[in-house]
Amino acid sequence: MINKAVESSKKLSFLEFKNEVINDYKIAVLSRECSLIGRREVLTGKAKFGIFGGGKEVPQLAMAKAFKKGDWRSGYYRDQTFMMAIGEYSPKHFFASLYAHADIEADSFSAGRQMNGHFATHSINEDGSWKNLRHQYNVSSDISPTAGQMPRLLGLAEASKKFRNIEGLDQQELLSSKGNEVAWGTIGNASTSEGPFFETINAAGVLKVPMVISIWDDEYGISVHSKYQTTKESISEILKGFQRDGKGSGYEIFVVNGWNYTQLVDVYNKASAIAREEHVPVIIHVKELTQPQGHSTSGSHERYKNPERLTWEKEHDCNAKMREWILNFELEDQDGQVLKFVENEEELLALEKEVKAVVRNAKKESWNDYLKPMLQERKELLALLEKAAKKSENKIFIEKLKRELESTDEPIRKNILTIGRKSLIYLRDENFVEKEMLQNWVKDYYAIQQPKYSSHLYSELDSKATNIEEIEAIYDDEAEDVDARVVIRNNFDALLGKNKKILIFGEDSGKIGDVNQGLEGLQEKYGEERVYDTGIRETTIIGQGIGMAMRGLRPIAEIQYLDYIFYATQVLTDDLATLRYRTFGKQIAPLIIRTRGHRLEGIWHSGSQMGSLINLFRGIYILVPRNMTKAAGFYNTLMKSDEPAIVIENLNGYRLKESIPTNLGEFTTPIGVVETIKEGSDITLVSYGSTLKIVEEASKDLSQVGIDAEIIDVQSLLPFDLEHEVLQSVQKTNRLVIIDEDIPGGASAYLLDEIINRQGAYHFLDSKPTTITAKAHRPAYGTDGDYFSKPSVNDIFEGVYTVMHESNPTKFKSLFT
Repeated sequence: MINKAVESSKKLSFLEFKNEVINDYKIAVLSRECSLIGRREVLTGKAKFGIFGGGKEVPQLAMAKAFKKGDWRSGYYRDQTFMMAIGEYSPKHFFASLYAHADIEADSFSAGRQMNGHFATHSINEDGSWKNLRHQYNVSSDISPTAGQMPRLLGLAEASKKFRNIEGLDQQELLSSKGNEVAWGTIGNASTSEGPFFETINAAGVLKVPMVISIWDDEYGISVHSKYQTTKESISEILKGFQRDGKGSGYEIFVVNGWNYTQLVDVYNKASAIAREEHVPVIIHVKELTQPQGHSTSGSHERYKNPERLTWEKEHDCNAKMREWILNFELEDQDGQVLKFVENEEELLALEKEVKAVVRNAKKESWNDYLKPMLQERKELLALLEKAAKKSENKIFIEKLKRELESTDEPIRKNILTIGRKSLIYLRDENFVEKEMLQNWVKDYYAIQQPKYSSHLYSELDSKATNIEEIEAIYDDEAEDVDARVVIRNNFDALLGKNKKILIFGEDSGKIGDVNQGLEGLQEKYGEERVYDTGIRETTIIGQGIGMAMRGLRPIAEIQYLDYIFYATQVLTDDLATLRYRTFGKQIAPLIIRTRGHRLEGIWHSGSQMGSLINLFRGIYILVPRNMTKAAGFYNTLMKSDEPAIVIENLNGYRLKESIPTNLGEFTTPIGVVETIKEGSDITLVSYGSTLKIVEEASKDLSQVGIDAEIIDVQSLLPFDLEHEVLQSVQKTNRLVIIDEDIPGGASAYLLDEIINRQGAYHFLDSKPTTITAKAHRPAYGTDGDYFSKPSVNDIFEGVYTVMHESNPTKFKSLFT
């Protein structure tokens, strides 16, 4: 009886194994067929562009087997088979994303905002609360920039370390299972040449985080062979120095052929166990892969691969190799019975035929679903055009537009709205009800459709940061005047004390308490897991913050000086700034970047290149407090919301005296609200940061010659003055001067546009609006360099005086004749 039970168990185990293998092959065929048909859809014009995962199917099946619920992926646009294998991607979904279906129900990754192959899962509920991330597969939203996924991967992995080492961190048990999650990264072999890859590799080894990186190696980067990409033509060869050897920390490194199914499954299971249990990072170099459709639909790989290579790729295609293995597999059991996966090739042919039919049907259904609402919208407009044409003197022209729209068999919204707007040109001199109906339809249509392509740049929840009301700092009668750094240090102390999810890290942030002592003693008090130092590597400092914030922590990442932020610009602008937008509000990363700048001296430490940040970082708040109390208030505000921000502290303000509030960690500085710090009647002066002190000095000199200036502190550049308080000031003074340390055309041009155009201040100006900025060059070193490079008290006085002279030359005589 026992022997029979054992044999029965063995047969059952083989049956399960067989079913698993056949199902895996079915997914591989499904993914490949989607790629093949997807390419044709692009070439026929139904889709704009296509980039597919053909040639990487088999290793992704193995990766999916080791990927557990609660784990995170940070990859790139070749991973469609992996997404299908974990059940987060179907053929219908594939085509919906290919067609850019602007509906989150159809394209759950981005609602048509990203091209196909950019994957994501949903992390937050409709009310902004966290989903149970422990019980779902988690995929961080992909971005196209090569190696751009790597810095975020570091943070996703580091979060597991924090959840394991900081007791009581996840009290709701929604975010982590005691840090047992692995962060899985994928990257193409050519992209490993990028700086973010090497920076991430080094940082992960130092931090000892549970990270597994798969490097898909098909020997090419677009059309360029690996001999032009990588030393020794092998990334695993040049990374051998990272291999752990028992004498210290390091990586485990595996090299495996991408067509060998059984070895791949074994390697991925080993990698998962090492990373998950030991918190050791792992690199898997997956070699001998192919890219049978070339890089993308923009070209053909036959142009750059020789006949020998093309022949090799056909023979070593991972799907073909898996098919061959399945056909040839035989195993003899103890009874001499031969066990097979299939009896003959006809079984596989039938399976492949069935899969192709599934993909074709999915394509048809997805296209119909995509087109259906637009056909209805076209029908509505055609009916209105017909009615308007009957009443219009320009009937012939409107009917021509109507025929043009009717002849478009598969209209998109651009076609529809273009015709609607053009028709109004021919009706501009006429008045009848049908015209009004058409006008209202066009206006309503734009109002309904436009947000599908623009919403969620910032939070649209009631808890958004701009809704957090101001709580003023409270002082008792014995409030002590201290160095301002003490105010911000004590405020950080209060925040850390009441929220274990808050972490602060950066260069010199830990042991010495940052270069200006704003974190003095906090590492000693809260430990090295919560206040800590990093290497000199800004890109991955931001990446750490993004990844940990995506997992529900509240990191504050320090960039030591504002100028250093340019090392991390790509990560900030392409990843953090777009995350909420590109996921249609389904993923968030409420990272706070703490830095300091303004009034520095020298070409590379001038600290005021604000115009570039404003233009690149839409989606991130940019806050410019004039003192440390205001800065502390911004941190308190941001901790009440879930949006990312950069807080630029005033470098010259740490040693100035400020009083310590009694409500540390509670008072707030409102975001998007300016503050009038001196009232006046003659002219409005707008500035921010440390320049305000110079403006205040200049205003004293101005008052001595009879000019009463009103001074407004911008406080936040993104967003700017949501209540239009500057407009109210200009209505009173009828004159405007903007003072800024940035170069001409930088932040001053942005502020001028906001005030003159968006707020409409041009209606109330009696004088030309003026900007007083730094010179076009970077500041020369030294105090004299600063004086001749950036606005001085003299510059501000003379600039304002010139405006008043032009207004009243009799009263304000020219300073220079």
